[in-house]
Parts: sequence; C-alpha cells; structure tokens
Amino acid sequence: MARPPTGQVVVREGKRGRTYALRFRAYGRREYVTLGTAQEGWTPQQAEVELENVLADVRRGIWRPPISTVVEPRPEPTFHEFASEWLEGIRPELRPRTAEDYQWSLTHHLLPFFHRHQLGQITIEEVDRYRHAKVREGTLAPATVNKTLTRLAQILEVAVEYGHLSANPARGRRRRLRTSTPQRAWLEPEQVQPLLDAVVRGHRGGGTSPDLRTRALLATGICAGLRIGELLALRWRDVDLAAGRLTVGESKTEAGVRRVDLWPELRDELATYRMDDTPPRPAAFVFATSSGKPDTRHNVAKRLTRAVVRANAQLEAEGLSPIAPTLTPHGLRRTFASLLYLRGEDPVYVADQLGHADPKLALRIYTKVIGDRRRRGRGERLVGVIRGAEWAQAGTSDDFSELVSIPSRAPR
Repeated sequence: MARPPTGQVVVREGKRGRTYALRFRAYGRREYVTLGTAQEGWTPQQAEVELENVLADVRRGIWRPPISTVVEPRPEPTFHEFASEWLEGIRPELRPRTAEDYQWSLTHHLLPFFHRHQLGQITIEEVDRYRHAKVREGTLAPATVNKTLTRLAQILEVAVEYGHLSANPARGRRRRLRTSTPQRAWLEPEQVQPLLDAVVRGHRGGGTSPDLRTRALLATGICAGLRIGELLALRWRDVDLAAGRLTVGESKTEAGVRRVDLWPELRDELATYRMDDTPPRPAAFVFATSSGKPDTRHNVAKRLTRAVVRANAQLEAEGLSPIAPTLTPHGLRRTFASLLYLRGEDPVYVADQLGHADPKLALRIYTKVIGDRRRRGRGERLVGVIRGAEWAQAGTSDDFSELVSIPSRAPR
C-alpha cells in the first residue's frame, strides 16, 4: 500500500521579502513549488490551504507539475552532510578554541544521534528524543547538554534560511534542560600542597608514580593564573626562569598577551620539571605529551579531578576542609587572583597579571573570593599574616611559601 503524500509549507526571506513555497512528494518524487510573495498577497493560512489542495490532487492522481515548478538543485541533505559543510564554511571565522568546541559538540554528541537523519526528519519530537537520550547516558551536565542543543539550533537556523526547513525544531527554552548556577570553586592555601602531592600517574597493577608534567601544569595555574588554553600553548621560549617571568604569547584576548611574574616556588617547580628530562627545545611546548603535541583540556580536567579525590582523603584525615569536587582548571586561576588580593596587591596589578583589560572586572569577580573566605573565618588569620612581620619579610622577596606551601624538591 502506497504511503499517503506528505508535505510542508516553506517560508523564505529574501530580496523580494517573504516568499511562500510548497515541498511535498508526488508519485515517488520530491517536488518544490513556489507560490508567491507576501507582497503578492500570500499568507501562511493561504499557503496551508494550497498545500492541502495539492496533496488532495496528488492522492487522486490528477496533480500535474505547473510550469513554475522549481526543481531543487540537489536532494535534501542529511544532517551529517549539512552540519559538516556548515562547520567547514565558518571555521575560518572562528577562533581555534571555538572551532574545537563546535567540533566536539558535533563529533561526540550531535552526529552520533542525527547523522542519518535528513534535515526534514529532525522534528521537535526528535530533538526531545536526543535530549532524553543524553539525560539517560548521564555523562554530561545539564548545562553541557544545553550547549549541544544550542549548537544544533544554530545549525538548523541556517537550514531554515536555506529553505530546507520551515521552522527550527531546536529553538526555544522548552527544548532545554533546567540548570542550576554552578558553584565556583577555588583552592584554600592549605589545600595547595595536598593537591600537588596527589598528582600521580597510575600503572597497571595499582602502582603509581609522580606525574611531574601535570604537577608543574597545575602549579603554573595556581601561581601564574594562566587560562587553560594559555597553559597548553605555553612554550619553553616563553619561560625565563633567570629573570623570573613568563610571557603569554597566545591568548583569547589582546589583553591576555602579557608578562607574568614568577613566584620563587613556581620557578623552582618548573626548573625541577625541566631538569627531569633532556633539555627541551625553545619551541617545544612546556606541557607537551610524549609525542610532543599539546595536551587537551579534557585530559587535564580528568587528571585534576583524580588528584582532588586523592587530596581530599589526606585533607579529611588531617581534619581540614576538602577541596570542592567542582574544582576546574579555571578554579586555579581564581586561586591565583585571590592570593594576590589577600597579599594586598592593587586591582590594576592583578588585572595585568590575569590579562584582564579592565581592572574593575578583576576586582568584581574576585572580591567574592575574599569575602567568602573571610566569612568562613580564614580572613582574619590571613590578614594577620599579611600585616605581620612574617608576611612583610616574605613580601620583600615575593616569597609565597608561607601562604601557598609548594614544597621545593631537589632535582633527581
């Protein structure tokens, strides 16, 4: 038994204004008929009536293609074809980090679900099925699922503009999951050393060994405040241990290209890490993988999470507050800024070290860190250290060891 004919009204915006057309199947073929423009009197209601009339004629076998029939230049593309072409078309306009994020949403989430769908088969019901599937998987936070849905809506919006769809089925709040405001986490001073000591590399059989690369990377995030992208792009030619500074040459903003002062503890940490292997080439990445390529954000985040779990076991055994499980690599940057403020540095210097164009932004974001710490009773102790002779002596040499306890280790 033959399937009943189906179709839809297509609305396109162009130089002539809003144009109405019909897309439907007739006698086993895909047809596309232009009706006319809004200026010519066509309305959505009239277009729907004409669609019903055409489908009725197709069912009776009396419909014949009018002379004005427009044959589409190619078959309706699949989502895989359209999305891949879309990404490659806009890739030159995107920053590398943005392109990487778009590629991740497509490759790992959207394409596995929608790759065989033709664009016309992606309905509101299918979008909801995708959302429910992601919830059942349980691997992504609601905000991340919504992020992939936003990318889907972005792609399908272009499909609407091209006339492949009459409406965007992924648009609207009802397609999104409910989210809560994430808790922003950072490290307390007494949590730094346990975290770095917990950075180990696992081996088969349950054994572990120090992971010097990840330890140095996390220490640089804590004591230099680099963004994760800046950390992964850092090269040895950018690190001047003798002068006590590093240069951030690749950043997502112009203000992010900057020089950062190295704390003595970090200088020792990087020197030990560099001496652990053969002398690196100046152009080599500081935190490269064994193949010499930059590490990935995902891998760094996983290793940080594992280190937090190990560090919390030690902290709880010592009766200290555990590290928030929501700590991310960006939380190390918050730690750096909060320590600078607690030391008494002015907002202009902090913004310069962070790579913020506006000191007000740095002050607004990180004042909350100080306020929360003082409300928890740590502020008075730290302020006392800052103002006391012990802190004054440490401040003379920029020595943060009393505050941040990053142990110096002799080269092996």
